[in-house]
Amino acid sequence: MAHPSFSALLADASALGSLGDAVVALEADETGVEPDQVRARFVEALEVMRGAVERGLSGEARSRSGLVGGDAAKVSAAAPHLFGDGFDHALAAALATGEVNAAMGRIVAAPTAGASGVVPAVLLTIASRVSATDDRLANALAAAGGVGAVIASRASLSGASGGCQAEVGSAAAMAAAAGVELAGGSPEQAGHAASLALQGLLGLVCDPVAGLVEVPCVARNATGAAVAMAAVEMALAGVTFPIPFDEVVDAMAAVGRSLPPSLRETAQGGLAATPTAKRCCGG
Repeated sequence: MAHPSFSALLADASALGSLGDAVVALEADETGVEPDQVRARFVEALEVMRGAVERGLSGEARSRSGLVGGDAAKVSAAAPHLFGDGFDHALAAALATGEVNAAMGRIVAAPTAGASGVVPAVLLTIASRVSATDDRLANALAAAGGVGAVIASRASLSGASGGCQAEVGSAAAMAAAAGVELAGGSPEQAGHAASLALQGLLGLVCDPVAGLVEVPCVARNATGAAVAMAAVEMALAGVTFPIPFDEVVDAMAAVGRSLPPSLRETAQGGLAATPTAKRCCGG
């Protein structure tokens, strides 16, 4: 499912109808698997995502460290919802998946385990608003995968390589593009949404407290979902981003290379180096 550029993916989408259709066709061609079977795999991933959100929202997923757990249930139960039920649902779902991951539960790495809450949070929230079928959701997941493949090809999806911008930032770009597609936007609008999301998270550092994928990682999934939803709204409203997505990704790669090792998953800088982080985790 490797596209060297978003522009190439966009050209295929223009010919086939959507980003998701283009990704499914490419995957089928590369693997020799029928398109319906490719889509079936995305439906299976969707079910895992739903299960993780459900478990996380129950409040039962707790990490062994005690740093993470129960916040998704708090957000879900909170009232009033100042920004609408949909926004709160997305935040809760993102936290839920992050908490399940921290508790060693089953999730879909989208694109990584540490950033696994963003894509399901955005897509499941939008799906509830537009009454999307699982087939449409599967196509949206395919679109998200295509965007992730472009990022992997041109930059990195690893926090150790490029900071959290490469994980939560990439997840936000994937979710934004897929969310636009799920809501009926054009492939071009999906590209603008991806750019709008990723530009908003350029430079995000990876600084896990005690080296665990818990703090600030879980909360950053909710932040990433919020950024992605803002990008979806802007793109659907006709807002465009003047820098093409491929160039935004290239900029992210350059920023990642310039980050010092202390801000790339080593737990030696950022929030991980604060006095409280060191005290609470025996540093």
